[in-house]
Parts: sequence; structure tokens; C-alpha cells
Amino acid sequence: MTARTSSEGSGAGTHTLGLLFPPAGRGHDYTTMQLAFVGGVAEAATSCGYDLLLSPAGTHEDPSFLRMVGDRRVDGVIVMEIRREDDRVERLAEEGFPFVAIGRNHRAEVSGWVDLDFAGLAGGCVQHLADLGHTRIAFVNRSEQLFRSGYGFARLGDEGYTEAMKKLLLTPRAYLCGDDLASGEEVVERILRDDPETTSLVTQNEAALEGVYRGLTRNGRSVPRDFSVVGVAASPWAEQVSPALTAAEIPAKEMSRVAVDLMMRRLRTPDAAPRHVLLKPLITLRASTGRCRPVPGTEPEPEFPDFDIDF
Repeated sequence: MTARTSSEGSGAGTHTLGLLFPPAGRGHDYTTMQLAFVGGVAEAATSCGYDLLLSPAGTHEDPSFLRMVGDRRVDGVIVMEIRREDDRVERLAEEGFPFVAIGRNHRAEVSGWVDLDFAGLAGGCVQHLADLGHTRIAFVNRSEQLFRSGYGFARLGDEGYTEAMKKLLLTPRAYLCGDDLASGEEVVERILRDDPETTSLVTQNEAALEGVYRGLTRNGRSVPRDFSVVGVAASPWAEQVSPALTAAEIPAKEMSRVAVDLMMRRLRTPDAAPRHVLLKPLITLRASTGRCRPVPGTEPEPEFPDFDIDF
């Protein structure tokens, strides 16, 4: 396979971009957040005069990957859900096929990428809770399948949370959680079983967020009166739960636009140095976090002074 490029508006190539994006849902379907990225990339590509071809390929041996890249059906590829060791990125880099990434690993440095600072955001969430007086802070990550397979955002979030907790001399307790409501309820049960005095959590699993809220309610924890929740989530999902989630934004539309811009730059000037864009959104304060209060049922009994009463 040999590399090829096209020039925007020149009529060369297919004027089609590929999006390599394996589903991350429990049933091998696309999550709501993933669909937001698909829509964002499609919209940005259209504005540049390109169509979009979606492939669910998670490896370079997937038939849809081979058709897209091997048969030259696209001018360039945007790769998503990048793992620490990702043979799709390896193959594209080795063949010199034009690609950029939403996400990153060590091999993606050879091309352009845009990503969120998941480690920094997780650490910032921990610090926000610590500033409110919380010391027992759990972390709700993505699914075991995604974490074990080396997905960058899951690993980086875990590293950022753990480092921040240790820096504050607090005990880290991280949990893997499926991307669905039932898993959110179940992870709360595990958190409170392991440490009933937990008063807060950080999450980057917005698909399980409603389940987390339900689990807390079922266990008598009111948000934010006696349990605080902060996370990394796109504003539509952060605002649809009640109380609204204090969260660092996942700007799906902006990241999609940047990725397409990087792709256009790659196609126009293939010899230019690749650009790398790392975003670190601010945490938007909403209603889900508050000052640390004693866990219900753990408050010490009030002490009353002894009085000598003469009759």
C-alpha cells in the first residue's frame, strides 16, 4: 500500500473521509456520546466538501478497515477510541496513509491529534472535592473491557485520579463500571460496601451517571447534601440529571471540528509537521457538589453536661 494525498477542491481523490470508531456500549452499540462525535465529524467534513464513511473497526484486520484503507475508498482516516497499543494506528503509520486521531498514544505522534487532558481533568475533579472538605473520594471509570484493552482515556483518567489522591495523602479507590444505568447502580453498591463513609466520587462514565444517582438515592444519600458527585461529561448529559452535574466539559463538536481541520491540513500539506491539540476545559460548577458533611448515621452522639440538681 502506498500513501496518497488529495487537494481540497482539486477534484482528486474520493472526497471522502473515513472514521474508524468501534462501538463502546455493552451490547457493541454506539453510546450517546459516541453518536455525538459521529455527528460532529460528519458535519465538519460536509462543510469542507467531504463525505464520511464510518467503520466500526477495532483492529487492522477488521474487514471494514481493509476495505476502507486497502481499497482506497477514502482520502484520509480519523481514528477514534485509541488504545495504548493500537494496531490500526501502527498500520496506518507504517503505510504512510493520511490519518489523524481523536485521542492519542505514543505512535499517534507521527500524525496530528486532538485530545482531552483526561489525567489533568480527573486530578482537577479530585482537588475540587478536596477543597470542599471531602477525603473519601471514589473514582468511577469506564468498563473493564475498555480499561483492560488499553483505551487511553480510561487509563489516563485513572492515572490522574490516583496521582491526585496520593498527592493529597488520601487513599485512592477506583472502580470500573459498564456504560449503562444498571452498572451505575451496582458500582454505588460496591463503593458503599467497601467504605460506607465515602462522601463523594469522580466519574468519567456519563452513560452510567443516572444509575449512579439512583444508587445513591436507594442508599439514602442525597446529592449534594451528604454526597457530592463531579465528573467529565458533555453539558447535555451533565444538565439532564437532577441535580445537574458539576463537570468538566467534553466538547464533542469542537473536537470533531479540530480533527477534520487537522485532516484537511494533512491532505493539503502532507510534509508539514503534525499539530497536536490538547484541551483542558474548566470545571463548570453546578448543583451536584457541596461541603463535606458526616455520613447519615455516623454523627457522634451529642454530649450533654451533667447538672447537679438540688430538690
